[in-house]
Parts: sequence; C-alpha cells; structure tokens
Amino acid sequence: MIEKGANKRLELSAQDFRQKNGLSFTEPLKLKSLLQKTNVLTIYKPLSPKFSGMSIKIELPEKTYRFMLINSEHPVGKQHFTICHELYHLYYQKDFKAAISCTGLFDKKGNPEEYNADIFASYLLLPESGIWEMIPEEERVKNKIKIGTVLTIEQYYGSSHTALLFRLLNMNLIDLKHKDELTVGIMANARKFGYSTTLYEKDNENEVIGDYGMLAYKAWEEGIVSESAFFSLLQDLGVDISKFDEEQPNGEF
Repeated sequence: MIEKGANKRLELSAQDFRQKNGLSFTEPLKLKSLLQKTNVLTIYKPLSPKFSGMSIKIELPEKTYRFMLINSEHPVGKQHFTICHELYHLYYQKDFKAAISCTGLFDKKGNPEEYNADIFASYLLLPESGIWEMIPEEERVKNKIKIGTVLTIEQYYGSSHTALLFRLLNMNLIDLKHKDELTVGIMANARKFGYSTTLYEKDNENEVIGDYGMLAYKAWEEGIVSESAFFSLLQDLGVDISKFDEEQPNGEF
C-alpha cells in the first residue's frame, strides 16, 4: 500500500505534470491529445504479454526527444496506466535514458524506479480529489462503495479496473476482501450498467502519435539510417512501399 508521506513527492510530481499541461487536479486525461501536445512520439505495437511498454529519452543540446512504445495487446485501460507510468520515466526520473516496463506490479522490493513510476501513474491517472467528488456521500465509508460507482469512476478516468481498485485500497475505502468482491465479473457488470467494454479490451494496434514518419525520413536523409531501414520504418506505419514506383516514377519522395 502507498505509505502516507513517503510518496508525497510523487503525488506532487503528478500534480506538477497536470499543472504544467493546463489540467486541473480532478479532470480526466485525454492521453492521446496529451502525448501529441507534449511531442512524445508514441507507437502502439503487439508485444509479449509480460511487457507493458518501454520509453527512451535522448537529450541533445538543441532538443530533448522522448519516445514510448505501448503494448497494444493489453486492454485499453491498462495501456492508459502504462502511458502514465512511462511519463514518470520521461519527465521525473533523474538521469533517465531508457527502460522496458512491466507496469502495475507496485513492487517496492524490486526496481525502485519502476515502483515510483507505478505510484506516479496511480496519482496522475486517478487523482484522489477527483475520485472523492464522484463517490456518493453514503458510500464514503470503508467497504460501502458499490460496483456501479466503481465503474463510473473508471469509465470517467479511462482507468483499468485493477488500477482503480488499488487506488481505492490505498485511499482506505476498501479492504482486500471487498477488493476481491469488486473484481468479479467486470465485463458483465459494465454491460449491465450500460457501459462500453472497450476499456477492458485490446485496441490501438499500429497506431502512431507524433511525427514518426517525418523523423524517419529525416534520419534517412541525414544518413543516420539506410534506405532499407527507412522502408522498414515506413512499413511499421502501415505504408505500402510497393506503390512508390507507381506514385513516384523518378524514384523520388
């Protein structure tokens, strides 16, 4: 569980990120728009289930480049948590360069920075004040929160069910027994309450956010990558390179 005081720095960092990007401490994150705004090049690709994603930060004198890869095989809610996790690495971890992540483990005994990134993601994606506002007064008692309220909150914030239950656990609104009770039949309950199940399903395969194509072309033009590597990068975007000869008779781009 999140220790009171010990992770205040991470909560303040999450609030700092929201404030710097013109977001209140209670509104939900529009993550794709946020990634576009912050110019974090993001690619969704199918990965092994045990990997959530990765991030890379390259600091040059003229500019800092940030990149993240998100596992499109994971449910959308899980992807959202992973994005917030990677934002910690890219913006708040000191001396960060690159990392492969398995998010949502909250393993304090393992990699300390992975644990910090999970806690930061929890604060960023699911702000405490916003959660409290959405809970009816009669449910603001330990183990009184109902599944309908839980679904409303996670749908509003685009959170995975697991991430929200962890957050409620650490806000002392539920105990482990009630957490287990709220875990059962999430898809069926979502349909019952009239919600889309998209949040609990995989999506976004091969989607790209940012100037990936332009950067790939620049890398080829400047000799950083070979022509064959450039074509490979275009294929990653789903571009059919076999049509280039038809569209560009001179073989030029």
